[in-house]
Formats: sequence, C-alpha cells, structure tokens
Amino acid sequence: MSKEEVDSYEKPKGYEINSELTADGSVLKYQVKADWIVLQKNEKPVAEMFHVAYLAEDSNVKRPVTFVFNGGPGAASAYLHMGALGPQRVEFSDKGVPLAPPAKVVQNDETWLSFTDLVFIDPIGSGFSRIIKDLSQKSKDEDKDDKASDSVEAVEKDEFWALNRDLESLGEFMSRFLSVHKLWDRPIFIAGESYGGYRAAKFSRYLQEDVGIGLNGAIMISPALELSLLDSSDYDNLMLSDAFPSLVATALYHQRSSTKINPDETLKHLQPGEDFAMGDYLSLNSKGTLIDPSKRQQILNEISALTGLSQDYVKRCHGRIDPFLFARELMRDQDVYCGIYDTSLTSSDPYPDRPQFEGADPTLAGIDRVFTRGINYQLRHTLKVDIEREYRLLSYEAFVKWRIDEERHVFETHLGATDDLRYAMALNPHMNSFIAHGAFDLVTPYFSSKRLTHLMKLKEDQQKRLDFEVYFGGHMFYAWKSSRVKFLEDIKKFYKKSL
Repeated sequence: MSKEEVDSYEKPKGYEINSELTADGSVLKYQVKADWIVLQKNEKPVAEMFHVAYLAEDSNVKRPVTFVFNGGPGAASAYLHMGALGPQRVEFSDKGVPLAPPAKVVQNDETWLSFTDLVFIDPIGSGFSRIIKDLSQKSKDEDKDDKASDSVEAVEKDEFWALNRDLESLGEFMSRFLSVHKLWDRPIFIAGESYGGYRAAKFSRYLQEDVGIGLNGAIMISPALELSLLDSSDYDNLMLSDAFPSLVATALYHQRSSTKINPDETLKHLQPGEDFAMGDYLSLNSKGTLIDPSKRQQILNEISALTGLSQDYVKRCHGRIDPFLFARELMRDQDVYCGIYDTSLTSSDPYPDRPQFEGADPTLAGIDRVFTRGINYQLRHTLKVDIEREYRLLSYEAFVKWRIDEERHVFETHLGATDDLRYAMALNPHMNSFIAHGAFDLVTPYFSSKRLTHLMKLKEDQQKRLDFEVYFGGHMFYAWKSSRVKFLEDIKKFYKKSL
C-alpha cells in the first residue's frame, strides 16, 4: 500500500454536544465528545478506539481526568458508563433488579462528573472500536515491494486481544487523548471493573513506567487481582476459601443461615464467615482425610449452619462448596436459582428436574438487554452518533481468544496484578488506590481482594493510601441505589485525599 493510500484514510466522524448538570448547588456546563482515537503501528493507522468523553467547559479549573474501562476481557465501557459514573444511567429497582423493558435512561444523581472529567474507553473489538480492516487487508494483498516506509504493517483480527498488547493500546490511547485535548496538566485517575480492575492494577505500573503518565489514583471495582484464584480443583483451596464469606453473606441475606438477622444488616455480619474461611474451612480443605474424623464432622456441621445447605449435601461435597453449585442448591427446594454475579438476585429454575442448571443467570444474562438498550439510546439518540456499526457490549470472541503474549514456561502459571499495584505504589508515593466489591459476588469475591491487601507488605504510609470497601450488591453493586450513593461518598473522599 502506498503512502498516498494511507494518507487518504479518514476515521469515522466524531460527534459533540453541549450539556449541563446541577451538582452541589451549582451548574456545571460540559461537552460530550463521542469520537475515535486512531492507533498506529510503525506510524501507520491500524485501529480505531471509540470513546465518550465528558469534559467540563471551565478550562481554568484543573479538574481531574478519569479514564474508565470495563473488563471481560472483551467488554465495552457501557456498564460503568451507563450504570454508575456517567451523567445518565439505566434505571434499576433500588436493589438492583432490572425493570420491565424498554429500559429507561434517567439522570444519574450519583455521577462522578461533578468532580472529575470522564473518558469511557472501549478496547478494540468492543463497542464501536475496530481494527481498520481495509488498510490491514490491502497491506497483506498488495504490499509486494518491501518498502517499509511506504507500507502498512498488517494487523490480525485478534492482535489486540492479549494481555500486554491490550495495555499498550490503552496506553497509546491515553497519551494521544491527553495530547489532542491538551490535558497533560491535569491530575489523572484510572478506573476499571472486573478484568478491568485487574487491568487497572497492571496498568498503574505500565502507564507510569513505560508511557510516562503519572497517576493520582487507581480505582479497582470488583477486580480479580490474581487470575489463579478464579479457578479451583480438588487439590487446592484458596478459591473456595475466598468465596466462602460471600456464601455466608448470601445465606444470611436470604435467611437460610442458622443465624437469623435483618437482611439489611448483612454487611455487619461478615466477620464470622471470614474467620471460618481462614480457619476451620481452610484446614478441612487443606488436610483432606488427614483431619481427625470427629473434627471433620464438627466442621461439616458448621458449614451447613453457616451456608444454609443441608448436612447431607455438605457431606457429599466433602465440605468443598463450589460457589456456582451453591447458587443453585441454596433455594433448590423452591426451584429458585441465585445469580452468580449477584446472589441477592434470584430467578425461577425453568428445568428444576434436570441435573445441571440450564436456565439463564438472572444477573449478567438478565441485564444485557438493559445496558444494550441504554448505551444505544445514549449514543444514537442523545449524542446523535450516526453509524451503522454494531455496538458490541461484550465480545465473546475476544473473551475466548484472549491470550498471554509473553514468553512463559509451562511451569510459570502465576499471572497476577497485585505485584504491579505494589510496584506502582512504591514507584509513585503520591498514587492512591481504591478497591471496591459487592458482598454477594461469587465471580470475583470480595474476600479474595481483602486477603491479598493484607499480603502486600505495605508500609504504614502506603496502607493509608489503599482504601478497601464492601457494598450491598454483587459484581455490579452500583445497581443498588444505597450502594451507588455510598460509593459516591467514598469516592469523593478518595479524590479529595488524592489531589
């Protein structure tokens, strides 16, 4: 491909509107920019990364800029954009239950825009972000002269679906965005959810060490900080212990535990489940048949009492309670299934007589329609984005094809982000960190992150720079009104101490 053909490339048209909101008794005027940043390879365009930026008009105020992304991997930023942080959000019931379709978009009283500019980023393959197919394909088919200066290096469809390449592309995006909008003098924050929380922890090191973007704060929402803790087998136990306090919280909330409390006070009763998880439960799952039979029976009885599962079921499981099987078993006598992303939400089991659960999870599967409608309404109606391209809320292809793009021996299976967060906090003694979880999340359980924070060997001054909070709700705890309000209060304090 010739240089002239490359130079003739035009990225999709950007869109912009002006708006305002009232916060803390004052009116804030802001611009909304829906646009693409073009990523390059060897100084040639290879991909278009879509974003929606909310930027206050008062350029004299050095407001923070927060870059936001979700996880998956393969997820667009619509969940945090339209669920928690943006000036508009999709409507749920006060306890996070999806309402009847069509999903409504309402003003978000808990938006972060009152104290920070917001940039919602869709990684390549999600949202409206894509590789530039025409250019990359032509470079494969037509570039025969080996003139590197005049050619475009081809990109594969899944090039950006890899751990390090993902960080590189997001780092390039942030650098280009700050340059285009002349925002290099602003305080910078990043916020990511789920795998995006893992990404934020690794990103906090990469941005500062390799890109040169200093951070004031990194916010990790429902993160999976150590990927090895997402899986379990008959021969390890940390994943089971990390999930156990959320099982206990679920049983308390649904009043299945032997301990009867007001469900609205569940968060006040998390400690017994945590203590048992790191004590007798860990001992049982570590020792197996090495444990004394009488002690074993005592522990099994306690598991049943804490989780609300029958003693017979607990015995058949040898006390090793798989979180996802728990979601079906807890209220199986009522043919009710708990959502694995938020066990406070339930749905009817359409096939209660079948050995495996074959219904739809009431959480992630149940809310896809809400966020799909919400983000498309926001972009195509409110922001007037005129493009036929499909907005991909979650690319399952990217999720399945995600890979580790670094040299690793077969024995090197550890793949975590906690070390990167520790490194970043040591590298920049002014960077603060905030980790937030929902109590009813079985996918990335809160106790995993809580336990890891106590293994980071932080000095006293560093400990003061790391906040950890647990809220009502699950993976997307911000769907709960009370949690969204409390989260906003906590985040405002976090920004204040980080500036």
